[in-house]
Order: sequence, then structure tokens, then C-alpha cells
Amino acid sequence: MRCDVTNLKLSAAGVTRVEWAGRFMPVLALIRRRFAKEKPLAGVRLGACLHVTTETAQLALTLRAGGADVAICASNPLSTQDDVAAALATKYKFQVYARRGENRKTYYRHLNAVLDHRPHITMDDGADLVSLLHSTRKSQAGEVVGSTEETTTGVIRLRALESQRKLLFPVLAVNDSDTKHLFDNRYGTGQSTLDGILRATNILIAGSTVVVSGYGWCGRGVATRARGAGANVIVCEVHPVRALEAVMDGYRVMPILKAAPLGDLFVTVTGDINVIARAAFARMKDGAIVANSGHFNVELDLESLRRMATSVKPLRPDVEEYQLPGGKRIVVLAQGRLVNLSCAEGHPAAVMDMSFANQALAAEWMWGRRGKLARQVYTLPEHLDTQIARLKLKSLGVATDRLTPEQRRYLASWEVGT
Repeated sequence: MRCDVTNLKLSAAGVTRVEWAGRFMPVLALIRRRFAKEKPLAGVRLGACLHVTTETAQLALTLRAGGADVAICASNPLSTQDDVAAALATKYKFQVYARRGENRKTYYRHLNAVLDHRPHITMDDGADLVSLLHSTRKSQAGEVVGSTEETTTGVIRLRALESQRKLLFPVLAVNDSDTKHLFDNRYGTGQSTLDGILRATNILIAGSTVVVSGYGWCGRGVATRARGAGANVIVCEVHPVRALEAVMDGYRVMPILKAAPLGDLFVTVTGDINVIARAAFARMKDGAIVANSGHFNVELDLESLRRMATSVKPLRPDVEEYQLPGGKRIVVLAQGRLVNLSCAEGHPAAVMDMSFANQALAAEWMWGRRGKLARQVYTLPEHLDTQIARLKLKSLGVATDRLTPEQRRYLASWEVGT
């Protein structure tokens, strides 16, 4: 058994939780049944760098049902569920390399362990496997048929590679599928971010001022859920169209330096670096709480905050207080890492059902077109996106209208006018 996990004795608890998640993932279950019959991934070695959670375990089982030989590592040091990692290693017999709280050295050792599996397809959440295959493991890139990418941050990195003409194999941006980002980012991130904050702090959201940096799909979700809990929400945004949309949605919009003295709780969801930096920290009120739900911890300039602080002390699990000169205190959650996964359990399984259905179909699509795709970033074909939506609606017992032949002809015609 090839693995590096915290405690194999946690396996039984992990199995129970994996099975519980499976109850809320009917679309992935339908795909798994088809995969088991058709074996579309037979002969595929697949290396996955994803959050090691109950939902990811369900994806791994689906990929295996399709014939894939899967090795898994964690995409974030604080998102690993140790009991799930143990279950993957013992009950389900996967190669798994993931320990909650692992340091940077261990994190990269685990990434390299997955690449030692010599994958034909990589599956990333943040493009770290792809990054290694374009740097220290470049000699191995020729073995890779392609990669799939789960998150906005990873897609940003991959499109940068593509624009510089340095991308060494095709990549499918699963994140850009409608059934992924419209639901995972908006409903999943929205709910799970507040869930993580509340589990870590037990604060009252109602009546507080919540500052959301970024008004993409994740920011929309966080802002909506915070307002629904009774918060006064301020949005900080750099993109004029998104800023205008936030205004039209009824939020106050202003620069972060103007919002800093007003906020009780700050959440970054941008995918960029130093979104909240030294000047903003200096203007915050005593006791302000700062969290990140935008993948990498670089959204918060914690190095500057450490230099500003006279002391740092833990208050609760995953809650640290930075004492500044003059007595002001800034509270940081989860060391600036993903608060929804570090302090809670991430997205609900019902949301990840669609995200991981995308991943499973993306792997099938890419393997079926091996050798035929250019070195560029692709989006999952619309008919597969639509198929996932129909399966989800069916599982919810929801029926929709269908176009009549007459309506189809009308929509395809230019001759018929008003």
C-alpha cells in the first residue's frame, strides 16, 4: 500500500462519511454505473491533486469504476479530512498522499509522489501538478495526454501558460462549465464560506458589516449568503462591470481602503495576490476578522501583518489574533487559507455532485480524444454540460419543457420575421 496519511485507524469513520456524501451525489452515481459497464478510462493512469474530502473520494471511486488507476494528493494543506484519507488508503486501496496541516516540504513531496505514478491525465485544483510538469518534471510532460482543472485560480495560471505559448499539453477548464461555476462557486462557496467562519468563531452575522473582496461567482455567493444572514454587505471590486452589477444588486461598492474602517468581517474571493494588504490592515477597527475563500493564502498579505504585529497568539482552533501597536487586534482565520475547507467541510456534496460529474466526463472526453487536441485550454462541450444539468434535474424530480419541432425550426431560421 503506497500512502502517506496521518492515521490509518481513522478509516472506519472516513468510510461512514464517504458513504454519507454519496447519498447526495446522484449524478456522479449515474455516471459511475455507466463507467462500470463501458470502462472508458481503461488503461489510464490518473494523478489527482484535489481537496481530500468525502466528495473527492466519491469522484475517485467513479474514475476507478471507469478503469482508471488513480493516485491522489491534497491540493491544500488545511483542507484534508484525515479520516477520509485513511479510508482511501485502506478500505478503497488508493494511492493517497495527504495529511492535514502538512508543511510545504511535505506538500511538494506528495505532489511528486503523484507524478511518480506517471499519469496520462492529471486532475488539478490550482494547477500545482501542471506547474511541476512545466518546471522540475518537464521531462515527463510528453507522457501526459492532458489535464483537467477544477478552480478559477488554476485556470488563470493555465491561460497564462497558453498565452505565452508554453503549455505542453491540452487542458480542460472544468471550472468554466456552467454546471460547475454557476453552482459550485455561487451556492457552494457562498454557503460553505459562512459555514467555516461560523464554526471557527461562533460570531453573529446579523447586524455586522461584511466586506467581500471580489464579485465573481464566488463573491456573489458570499455576499448573498451574508446579506441573507442579516449582514450589511460592502463589495470591493476592480472590474467596472462587476462593480456596477454589485451596485445594481443593492450592495455598497467602494475601495478596500475606504471599507477597511467599516468592516467587522472581511472575506477575499478574487484569486489575486495581496487583496488585503498593509494599508488596509492599518485602517481596520479593533477586533476585525479576516478570512480568505479564494484558494491560495496569498490574497491576504500576512507577511506585512506579521511585521506590523507585536505578538500573535491562538484564540481557538484555526483562529489567530495579531496584536498591533496601540492595542488594536486583527483576527485571521485558517492562516489565510481556504476558510470553507480549513474550518468546515467545504462545499455540500449536492453541489460537488455536479462539479465532479464535470471532472469525470472531462477525463472521459480527453482520453477519447488523445493525440487529437491542440496544446490549449478547452471548455467542456456544451452538450455534456447540458447532460449534467438534465441528470441533476431528474434526480431532483424536476421536469422541464421541451422545444417543439416548430420552435426549433423558428430558432434556426432567418426568414421568419415578426
